[in-house]
Amino acid sequence: MKLFDKEIGYELSFREVELEEDLQRLHQWHHQAHVIPFWKQNFSLPEYKAHLIKLLQDKHQTLYIGHVNGEPMSYWECYWAKDDILANYYDAKSDDQGIHLLFGPEAFLGRGLALPFLRAMSAILFNHEATTKLVAEPDVRNEKMIHIFEKCGFKRQKEIELPDKRGLLMFCEREAFFRRWKDVKSIQKYDV
Repeated sequence: MKLFDKEIGYELSFREVELEEDLQRLHQWHHQAHVIPFWKQNFSLPEYKAHLIKLLQDKHQTLYIGHVNGEPMSYWECYWAKDDILANYYDAKSDDQGIHLLFGPEAFLGRGLALPFLRAMSAILFNHEATTKLVAEPDVRNEKMIHIFEKCGFKRQKEIELPDKRGLLMFCEREAFFRRWKDVKSIQKYDV
């Protein structure tokens, strides 16, 4: 999927993760100092490979690599909330979808890309007509990411104790998202 964001003047694209192509890249990204505290997946390469294989085989989610102007720089886990542990924390509907994300290379931090990428992925997930709610549960310590989710249209619900972190449950409702982003006019999809 390729999109052009007129607001920032960049091409944003997403493709599904492929084990052989992305293993080294994702292993390296999960060892970045800004990623480790929130993801805790700084495993050895063999352990990370086994972990990634398990993730890729999990049918309740799809993994993506995000690119800016063709350069890989972000990792996304998009999932069906009803089949996720998150369903234990709220009344998940069958078409609710969730998002996890990270920016890998430090060079892409602080460049104003997080909101455009999150907005683009949210719009893509809302392409599934039955999805009326997106969910997220960023680590409560990750104030920067919580701020980006809020700017995108996600609303704080409650703090939840997950097996690997204390998260902030957040919801983004379809109507509110498209009201905020006016049919996502700054994003033009030109390749699916």
